[in-house]
Amino acid sequence: MLRTFLVSLNDSKPRSNLYKYFSLIMFFFSLSLLAQDISYYQKIVDTTNNKLTKLQAIDSVISKTFRKDTETFIDYSQQFISLAKELDSIDAAAKKAMNLQDALTHYKHNPRSAITIINSVLAEKYKIKDSFFLGGLYLKRGGAHYDLDLKEAIEDYTLAIKNFGKKDSIYVADAYLFRGQAYSSMGKFVPAGENFDAAYKIFEALKDYEYMAHAQQGTITMFSMNGFFEKAKTEREKLIAKMETLGLKEYIATEQYNQALDFKKIGNSDAQYANLEKALSNITPENQGSTMHIGILSGLAEYYSIHTNYEKAAKTIAEIEVFKKEINNNSYSKLMYSEAKATYLNLTGQHNLALAFATNKLETAEKIGHGEEIMDSYLLLSNIYENLGDYKSSLISKKIYMRKKDSLFNTSSANSLAYYQTLYETEKKENELISKSANIQLLEKDNDGFRKLMIFIGVALILTFGLILLYRNQLHLKKNKLIQEGFSQELLASQENERRRISKDLHDGLGQQLLVLKNKLITTGNTEAKEMVDATIEEVRTISRDLHPFQLQELGITKAIMHTITQIDENTSLFISSEIENIDHLFTPDQEVNIYRIVQESLSNTLKHANAEASKISVKKMADQVIVSIRDNGQGFEFSEKLKNIKSLGLKTLMERTKFLNGQMKVQSKKHDGTLLEFQFPY
Repeated sequence: MLRTFLVSLNDSKPRSNLYKYFSLIMFFFSLSLLAQDISYYQKIVDTTNNKLTKLQAIDSVISKTFRKDTETFIDYSQQFISLAKELDSIDAAAKKAMNLQDALTHYKHNPRSAITIINSVLAEKYKIKDSFFLGGLYLKRGGAHYDLDLKEAIEDYTLAIKNFGKKDSIYVADAYLFRGQAYSSMGKFVPAGENFDAAYKIFEALKDYEYMAHAQQGTITMFSMNGFFEKAKTEREKLIAKMETLGLKEYIATEQYNQALDFKKIGNSDAQYANLEKALSNITPENQGSTMHIGILSGLAEYYSIHTNYEKAAKTIAEIEVFKKEINNNSYSKLMYSEAKATYLNLTGQHNLALAFATNKLETAEKIGHGEEIMDSYLLLSNIYENLGDYKSSLISKKIYMRKKDSLFNTSSANSLAYYQTLYETEKKENELISKSANIQLLEKDNDGFRKLMIFIGVALILTFGLILLYRNQLHLKKNKLIQEGFSQELLASQENERRRISKDLHDGLGQQLLVLKNKLITTGNTEAKEMVDATIEEVRTISRDLHPFQLQELGITKAIMHTITQIDENTSLFISSEIENIDHLFTPDQEVNIYRIVQESLSNTLKHANAEASKISVKKMADQVIVSIRDNGQGFEFSEKLKNIKSLGLKTLMERTKFLNGQMKVQSKKHDGTLLEFQFPY
């Protein structure tokens, strides 16, 4: 087993400010009921119909079962997330989904379930206001993907870096660190080194010495993967001493395991065994059954098998198989166990069974994209096929192994050279190989610079033409809009003039004739006919007033509005209250007519459509504007639906009149929840 094991920090210690975003309601609820038993809160969850109370009770169960009762913690965390989403508390759901990932991935060994839950929250990511939660969800999803698909994990860490804000620098450093680990596992040394370096610099600026050590561990892995074993050993010993000082025992086992793998690569089996034993002694109770623990046991089982100590090998494999569930749910654990089992079975003559485990190892390695493990799988298969007497399959596997070894060697050599040059460029080694490599890279850089310049010029030209077309299109749309608005305003003005003419004709023509007729009837003493004429005159006057409010000229805009309110209050069942301030002489006559019409049409809409019992009208004079608000307690409506309805001319007319006055119109309305119309007119 030649892969270097990286410390998994995706779900290690929570940051010091991880919980500062939790709501005060939850905080004080938890404090006040801290002494209550878990069953008390579970009873509330099962019996209450108040969703907020239920959410608070679920949170109390979660806090009391954290790291104590994993099954209950997971169950109630899932309930919390569903209810929080239902209450539109997406930030709260995001926080719980982040906390739940560790339990599902590392305790239940079910990272796919963690990914599904995080995806359900990310489906409403546009509602997440805090960059900490949005970036954190991607960071946690990357942690779950790490055991399944390294490419997906890298994409998640990249999204985390993009979505974290300036205040989240510590988590940005985490994302760089984890992305470096993923690149390292894939054998992409140069980007891995760049990410470790970026993480180290941020941790150093924040004086986070513990995580600086983790970033340093990633760099040491780079030394090992590039073949600088002595340098890796020296730096690893320094790091182990630092970890002992910091009390990071759980990470010391990882370093000792990695050192064992390095000794195996250079053929020092005694030193390999000694470091595996040291690593096993540093496995804490919390890490029993972890990927690291299974990796160490698998390394020991393989060592015992190769050195013909089959009894110990069998015993160690039996220890591994106690964690069968963990092995099946973690690709890396399955990979290491399959290799140890296949090696043991092959060396003890159980070749057919060995073939099944070796094939399983190959499939797992291909699934996670680990090139070195894929190569080793074919070598193991070649040996097993040879022992089975299937020399053709053995030869095919051996050829694939050699081809992948050459490819991996070439890739590793290229990455190693690039990494070596970056790491040691201050030493300025002037041998011929590095000189030629530098010249080639310089030439490629110049060509790349020229290509980028041409691409930039091309993109700039396309953007320029695009901006010109966009500008012309906007001018055209603006011109059409102005024409349309002008037409609408002319139409309103024309309509008002026509109303004024008809109103005047009714008042001066038909009205006068009816008065003459009334006087004649008085002289004849025909009382019944006189009353009918009186009613007709009053109806003509009402129609005339509706067509054109002559009271505007007679009384002024303020009293005209008050008169209209009084008329509606006296002649309808609608109760109207009002607060009208004097706005006379603030507007031109045409503007006053439009303001009056807005009030009139708004009240008319209330009477016709709202089914309201009461309405309140307010006219307030501010320093530079007049605010008119009309509120009712009617059935309300959906503004967007009403505006799209081609039969709904009332709202459109109100909007056009408001534009004529250079004002603003605001509508607040929901079905069964009343309506508020507010107009702001500058003067």
